[in-house]
Amino acid sequence: MTMQAQTVITGRVTDRETGRPLPHVSIMAEGSEEHTVTNEEGRFTLKTACHPKYIKLSHIGYKTRKQQLSDGATENLHIVMSGSTVVLSEVFVSADDPMEIVKAAMNRIEQNYSEEAELVRCFYRETARKGSRFISVAEAVTEMYKSPYIYGPERDAVAILKGRRIMSMKSSDTLGVKVQGGPVMPLMVDVAKNREYLLNNDLLNSCDLHMEVPVKIGDRPHYVINVVPRAVTLFPMMGGRLYIDQETLTFSRTELELDVRDWRKASEYMLVSKPFGLRFHPRELTVIVVYETDQKGVTHMSYVRNVMRFNCDWKRRLFASPYTTVCEMVVTDRLQHGKQAKKPHGRTSFGTRERFYDRVEYFDDPDFWEDYNIIEPTESLENAIGKLKKKAVRSMN
Repeated sequence: MTMQAQTVITGRVTDRETGRPLPHVSIMAEGSEEHTVTNEEGRFTLKTACHPKYIKLSHIGYKTRKQQLSDGATENLHIVMSGSTVVLSEVFVSADDPMEIVKAAMNRIEQNYSEEAELVRCFYRETARKGSRFISVAEAVTEMYKSPYIYGPERDAVAILKGRRIMSMKSSDTLGVKVQGGPVMPLMVDVAKNREYLLNNDLLNSCDLHMEVPVKIGDRPHYVINVVPRAVTLFPMMGGRLYIDQETLTFSRTELELDVRDWRKASEYMLVSKPFGLRFHPRELTVIVVYETDQKGVTHMSYVRNVMRFNCDWKRRLFASPYTTVCEMVVTDRLQHGKQAKKPHGRTSFGTRERFYDRVEYFDDPDFWEDYNIIEPTESLENAIGKLKKKAVRSMN
């Protein structure tokens, strides 16, 4: 992606009342397709091909904010967002059956989501920690092909344009465990397209659904429906919250969590492979999927965050080590749609069982990302990368 006259917009987003940083705020430049989200510290960087008049910020439970941009004043912005309240509308009061709302939203998926194929550019990052210490970091720019929403995810595909990775050189940090995730993870957890993930009648009938207090997303009131698995079933269940636009019945956000009460079934769901003799104990799997609706009323997936927590130990060891993996994907550009959208093939395409670390390069180029939009790393992640790079250099000398 080469830009003739690039504008770089940087800043930090905080809550007006508390002053706390706001993570995962959606940020888009006026009149463009460039998009990013804030990191855990509320920081962001957005690169655009032209100088926009403003950027639009949206976040669950907050009023949409349009931040004006002055010439020459686009960096180190401090933007505050105010919380929003939802007045209980007559529609909400009369809607006392959450299952009927969910099923009505399911019936409108083909109408609310794209009826055309599209090709989007994404930034993807995955990290792994042992305790509080980062032991691996991998990042990539990908292209994601999404078929029309009348089809399932089996027609979709992901290709890696460029990537980099670094990992701890300590032998005790290398477990050889492969868990679900990777750049294809956003295809799997798109609940509006992959209904086998949660939105099918058999799964929903195994859960209790409860209405919660409504919220606003992008200044639009949303139903909040809590999905709770009734009991341990033959297969691990997902539960969590569904956020549904009250007017259009669009799924705008999902916050899901795997039921890990039966650790054996949860392990089968989370694990792809592990060495013989290693004991794997799942503690948590959570998934956040965020969708955005464009000016034409078409909804697209824009952000995904997947967190896994588990313990691992060898049978001969007394104590287990806690591990955390985090995968994030943000759609940064919408490139093509309709017949122009071409599905990636060949060496760059990424399979569901491929290992991401085997497909990317080492952290050795300070200008690696060039003009690509990425999720800003947190200060702790930047420090961890610096330490891992120093250890890697020492081991090679």
